[in-house]
Amino acid sequence: MEKTKLQGIGLFEKYLSIWVIVCMGIGVMIGKFLPGVPDFLGKFEYAHVSVPIAILIWLMIYPMMMKVDFASVKNAGRNPKGLVITWVTNWLIKPFTMFAIASFFFYVVFKNAMSPEIAKQYLAGAVLLGAAPCTAMVFVWSTLTKGNPAYTVVQVATNDLIILVAFVPIVALLLGVSDIAVPWATLFLSVALFVVIPLTAGALTRSLMIKKRGADYFTNQFIPKWNGVTIIGLLLTLVIIFSFQGEIILSQPLDILMIAAPLIIQTFLIFFIAYLWAKFWKLPHDIAAPAGMIGASNFFELSVAVAISLFGPKSPAALATIVGVLTEVPVMLILVNIANKTTRWFPTGTEKNHT
Repeated sequence: MEKTKLQGIGLFEKYLSIWVIVCMGIGVMIGKFLPGVPDFLGKFEYAHVSVPIAILIWLMIYPMMMKVDFASVKNAGRNPKGLVITWVTNWLIKPFTMFAIASFFFYVVFKNAMSPEIAKQYLAGAVLLGAAPCTAMVFVWSTLTKGNPAYTVVQVATNDLIILVAFVPIVALLLGVSDIAVPWATLFLSVALFVVIPLTAGALTRSLMIKKRGADYFTNQFIPKWNGVTIIGLLLTLVIIFSFQGEIILSQPLDILMIAAPLIIQTFLIFFIAYLWAKFWKLPHDIAAPAGMIGASNFFELSVAVAISLFGPKSPAALATIVGVLTEVPVMLILVNIANKTTRWFPTGTEKNHT
């Protein structure tokens, strides 16, 4: 892609997959040569939740939640078609196609390459990714495809609200089907810790800062100050997780590729379901592109957090969610390129003409 098409993505976001690989290497080396570090960090737990990782995940999620304008939800009914596509794709299609595709790969295609228990854990990680549509990076993808920024905010805000009520039952249903024990208390605690608390804190911070300093200051000066915090939180979290995962990765490096295969296929499938649906409904490109992106990408911060809470930082399920981080950016940039080259598929004009 041309440089002008990457203006909406920062250095860390653009090369996120590279940073993930670097952190993976650092974490694996720590786990291999300094095993006392993960052993020490593993002692700080509450209700199966790693306290150090929880703190870092809050640093990741809180700045993202501040970007969401929940006041925009009141305008949701004015432009329903794009939202219907987003909601149906994200909550009635995506979790179940992820489950089906991952099950096929882990239990059929790679049946002889992994034990049933490992396959079950990888499937759990995939389910957690599939049940958590993107809430942060979608702003980047929307910018790169010249998406309607106001409409993207409404899409993200409504998805955040749906997560509060839909994430737990969908995950519990699919894990139950997978014959995985569902620790309901831990699942609810994870959502409270990693969605409700940062969501509330972000909304309050946004409201108070805008009231005190104005919307322009909040958007152009206050929010940018947190960008580095989010990235640092993510990278340090990955170092810690990979320090726990070091032995598994060194002994089974091909597992990374086996996990990535269904995740990549799922990403392309969900994008084209939403994108072509928008084309069928004759929605403008600035609504169709973000609708496809928000379902294709994942709220991997939440997925990682819940995987750690449910199964532990050393679990294969946690590793599966981390592979989701690894594949996210390069695959999404391919989809951005596809979206930018297919603008002619869609009518010109604003969403007001297509609701």
